[in-house]
Amino acid sequence: MHRRTKIVATLGPASSTAQAIAQLAQAGVNVFRLNLSHGSHAEHQARFQAIRQAEAQVGWPLGVLLDLQGPKIRVGRIPGGPRQLAVGSTVVFEADPLPTDPVAIPFPHADILAELEVGHLLMVDDGKLQLQVQSLAPGRATLVVQVGGVLSDRKGVNLPSTRLSMSALTPKDREDLAFGLALGVDWVALSFVQHAQDIEQLRELVGTRVGIIAKLEKPGAMQHLEAIAQAADALMVARGDLGVEVPPEDVPGLQRRIIAVARRLGRPVVVATQMLESMIGAPTPTRAEASDVATAVYLGADAVMLSAETAAGSYPVQAVEMMARIVARAERDQQEQPTAMPASTPLTTRADAMGVALRAVCAVQPLAAAVTYTTSGASALCVARERPATTLIGLTPHASTARKLCLVWGVRPVLAPQADSVEGMVDNAVAAAASMNLPLTDAPLAVVAGLPFATPGSTNLLRLVWPQAH
Repeated sequence: MHRRTKIVATLGPASSTAQAIAQLAQAGVNVFRLNLSHGSHAEHQARFQAIRQAEAQVGWPLGVLLDLQGPKIRVGRIPGGPRQLAVGSTVVFEADPLPTDPVAIPFPHADILAELEVGHLLMVDDGKLQLQVQSLAPGRATLVVQVGGVLSDRKGVNLPSTRLSMSALTPKDREDLAFGLALGVDWVALSFVQHAQDIEQLRELVGTRVGIIAKLEKPGAMQHLEAIAQAADALMVARGDLGVEVPPEDVPGLQRRIIAVARRLGRPVVVATQMLESMIGAPTPTRAEASDVATAVYLGADAVMLSAETAAGSYPVQAVEMMARIVARAERDQQEQPTAMPASTPLTTRADAMGVALRAVCAVQPLAAAVTYTTSGASALCVARERPATTLIGLTPHASTARKLCLVWGVRPVLAPQADSVEGMVDNAVAAAASMNLPLTDAPLAVVAGLPFATPGSTNLLRLVWPQAH
């Protein structure tokens, strides 16, 4: 409860029961990820229902993130079984799933072959093999092996040099999206985003029902980062595929750049992939992994994410507990010895003005907490983006808003009845702060709200309240 950076955990075979999910929530998980690259709809529906059961058990909101698979490019089934590719040799990819050439490798993506150019790179099996286009013919590409190894059936292919015209939303994604919306998920992550139009296409389908997270894992997306961030509700530094498509030494710089843009525009940002990878099979992380998590905190990330560590690992609860401890220590270090963190750029809205004002108040008058009344979550986000030095409580009458705020830095979402007067609003704020056992004897509460009540976008009130005198 004392952490401000949130934790996202992926569910899988190691963590699918309501009891297991409740344990993860008590260990520190704020948002649970349903990875649609694996598992059936029935399995994910059972996990969703288990999340809601766990939410009732622990007594606070839990967010749910639906992660769409996106376009998956793979080689087909190789005639004769796995094949050794030697450096300097040539290999032929054919669009025909049953190529007439006995040495050709099936590559059932004619549309992608049509977009390749001579010199383009193909990274196969997470970059273990690297091939370069030597020549092209209709439905056929001849490639030179740059990094060799064994190629087997259905291995994934990344194309860092190629700007793909295909939609980020595949037919499978559309089915999975409809399934997730029917369940009532809070966030949807779109994979392999290349430009803002990908986000806009998804927006047409979901409207404001869920928040949209743009997963940044294509080098081409970096050319349109500003526009993508403007179109999305949040960003994810998806270091898995990004680390395949760009050289490893480029990933840290891109992570810094993405977080800086997200902070400047006030978009929540998640850092994901391999954060505590060794804890899939070990009860403790490497020191480098602990440093990696802490670095994300120092840079100002809203959330850090666990993937296989909680989905399929042997120590899912221990991984969450470890991540929570690393985050808490990094946040304490940041308070004691502040380091440069990317700043936000407030917009000219009333909610942003209240956020800036609250940060200034905290610099003069220590607060027990800042309580934000919010209908859509926007005002709580505006306050959080300024990173005020106090506990943030997001009061809302809507469960969907409370769950969405689970991803936002520092905000502790609380369901509360809609206030119909300023005094009622203050009573609810004091009750919420007291329920969290916050020290209310010496410092005041700051209450941020809007008049008239229950009107989105009306944030125009900042009031200091001394609970002991209330």
